[in-house]
Amino acid sequence: MDTVLLTGAASGIGRAAAWRLARQGWRCVLLDRDAPALEALRAALPPSAQGGHLACVADLADATRIAALADELPHLNALINNAGMTERGNRPATDIAPGDWQRLLDLNLRAPARLLHALRGRLVRGARIVNVASGAGLHAIPWRGAYSPSKAGLIAQTRALARAHPEYVMTVLCPGFVRTELVNGLIESGRLDPARAVAKIPLGRMAAPEEMACALAFLAGPHARPIGGGLLAVDGGSSVFGGSQPCQPSRHAPVSCDAPLDLRIRGSWTGLPEPQPCSDGYPAVADATVLDRPVGQRLDAALDAARRHAHDGPGSLTLLLPRENKPDWEAAGESAALRMLVATLACEWGADARRVNAVEVAPDTSAESLAPLLRFAAGAQAQYLTGQTLRCNP
Repeated sequence: MDTVLLTGAASGIGRAAAWRLARQGWRCVLLDRDAPALEALRAALPPSAQGGHLACVADLADATRIAALADELPHLNALINNAGMTERGNRPATDIAPGDWQRLLDLNLRAPARLLHALRGRLVRGARIVNVASGAGLHAIPWRGAYSPSKAGLIAQTRALARAHPEYVMTVLCPGFVRTELVNGLIESGRLDPARAVAKIPLGRMAAPEEMACALAFLAGPHARPIGGGLLAVDGGSSVFGGSQPCQPSRHAPVSCDAPLDLRIRGSWTGLPEPQPCSDGYPAVADATVLDRPVGQRLDAALDAARRHAHDGPGSLTLLLPRENKPDWEAAGESAALRMLVATLACEWGADARRVNAVEVAPDTSAESLAPLLRFAAGAQAQYLTGQTLRCNP
C-alpha cells in the first residue's frame, strides 16, 4: 500500500481520515502543529506494512517551515491538504486585523500550493493531491472574515494547478456541515443553531467526520483519475439547495459507512460494474438508460429513471449522462436541465435518505475506468453525497 501525507491530522476530519487510511493499509505521514495530539494519534493507529506511521510537527502558515519539509519526508503517493482554520470572532471582513487576515489566507489558500512545490521531489508521478475546501467556497458565509474567499480561491487554484501539473491527479473536496469539535464548539457557544443549519441540508442532518474520511480515502486512491481536476461536494446537497423552504430533518439514521453494497444496473453499457445483489446491503441503482437517447429525449428518460427508483428508505440512484464534446444549443440546454433535475430530486428526496447523483461521460470514456467511481458514489461510503453531477475525464 502507498504512503500519504495528511495535514491537519490531529483532530476532526483529519483524525478520522488518518484512521480510515491506516485501516486500509496506508502508511500515514501525519502533520499538525499540535504535537501532543499528533503523537497520541500516531501511536494509536494500526501499523502499516511499510513500517510505522510518521508524525511531523509544523505550522503551515509559515512558508519557511513548508520549504524545509522535503528533507524530512519519504516519497509520497498522495498528499491531502486538510489543514485549515476559520475566523472565530464573528466579525465582518473589514474588521479583521491584518495579521489575522494574512494568517488565515496563508494556511487556507497559500499552504497547499506551497506544499505542492516544496514536495515536487517527493511526490511520485501519478500522485493524488486532494485539497480540502468547503461549501463556504461555493456560497458566501458572512461574519467569518477571509474564510469564504480563501476556500473559493482554493477551489479555483486547485483546478488551475491540475491543468499546470498533469503528472498528478488533483481534486478538491468541499465538505458541508460536519460534526467536528469545531462545529460542536460553535453549537455549544450559541454561534451555530443546529436546527437552522439542518434546515439548509436536503439530507436533513449533519455529516460525521467518518463520512468525509471515506471521501478523502477514495480521492487519495488510484481510482480518482476520472474526476481529476474536478470537485466533489460531499455536503448533503446543501450546495444545490435553492433555499425556498426549509429542508426537513432526516427520517432515517445514517447506516454504517462499511455497509455492503446492494447494486443493481439498469440499461446497458459494456464494462459497467457487475451487479452486487445483497439482500441486507445498502440499496443502489446505476442507471445507464439515458446514454443511448438522442438529444431532446434525455430529460424525459432521466425523469423515467427517477420514477422507477421511487421507494421509501435509504439508497441511491446514480444516472449516467452523455457529455457532448462540442454541444450545440439544444444539447447545452438539455444538459443544464438534466443537472438541475438531479439537484431538484436530491432536495425532494433528502429527508428519506434517498440520494441521487449523475456522472457525465464523454463518448470515448471507458466504462471500466468509471466502475470504481460508480461503486463509491452509489454506496454507503458516499451517503452524504447527493445532488451532484460529476464531470468525468476520458
